[in-house]
This record gives sequence, C-alpha cells and structure tokens, in this order.
Amino acid sequence: MRPARRLRRPPKPSPIPKKKPMALARKVSLFEREVSVRLAPVAIELLHDAARLLTEGEFAGDEYAGSTMMTIELARTAARVSDPPDASTAQRVAFLYAADERAREHARRIAMVEARRRAGCALATPHVDVESRANGAQLCLSLNVEARRIP
Repeated sequence: MRPARRLRRPPKPSPIPKKKPMALARKVSLFEREVSVRLAPVAIELLHDAARLLTEGEFAGDEYAGSTMMTIELARTAARVSDPPDASTAQRVAFLYAADERAREHARRIAMVEARRRAGCALATPHVDVESRANGAQLCLSLNVEARRIP
C-alpha cells in the first residue's frame, strides 16, 4: 500500500508585490530633446488663400486707420489638408498663428494691400496689429492698420 499523497496548497499571495530593481543607466545623453509644433510653411498660404476678406478704413487728415478681417473656414481647406477641419484644429492654428512671425508678416502684407486699395493712394510708415482667434471651425484674423498718406 502506498502512502497517501498530500495535496499542496498554493502559496498565499503576499500583500505587497516585490519591487523590481531600477535599470542602471551606463550612459547619458548630452542633449535634452523636445518636440515642437508650428505651422507648416505651406499652411500659411493655404489658409490665406481660403480666406474671405472684409476691409474698412478711413482718413482723419493724412492719417489712415483701417481694419481687415480675414475669416478662414477650415472646411474650405479639407481637400488639401490632412488635419480635421474642426474646432480643436482651429483653436490650435489660432494659438500657433499668434506666435508665428512668418504668418504674421504675410498677414501684414495682405493688410497693406487691402489698406492701399481702400485708401485709394499710397500709404507710408504703416503699423499693422495682427490678432488671431478661433470661432468654432473658423480661424479669424483681425488686421488693424494705421498709416500716413504719402503726399
């Protein structure tokens, strides 16, 4: 007759799992890396080409003051842009636009062309203020111009 076999009970789980040792770094990089996002150069032209313009302005003596509103519906760019034409994209573009000097300079040139057209004469020493904001899936750019009439 064989002796009776005892059934083994599984060990009780410990309440605190054992910690794994940390990996040892033998070498470190001299460089810290970060990812940056900015408007693509082609995006500026795409956005400005899709804009609807509304310009107003007038003279007070030789001083011209005017404003151009550029409204860009992102849906109008959907065929050429891979990003979704929605409110979150518009918000992101408005934020990036405010810090992008290339975009702002391009907008200033558009504002001056519009101001000269509206004024009907050449303008000098312009100051153009550029503001960007999102309104739903639209990017709204306000371009405020102050300049002098060239005698």
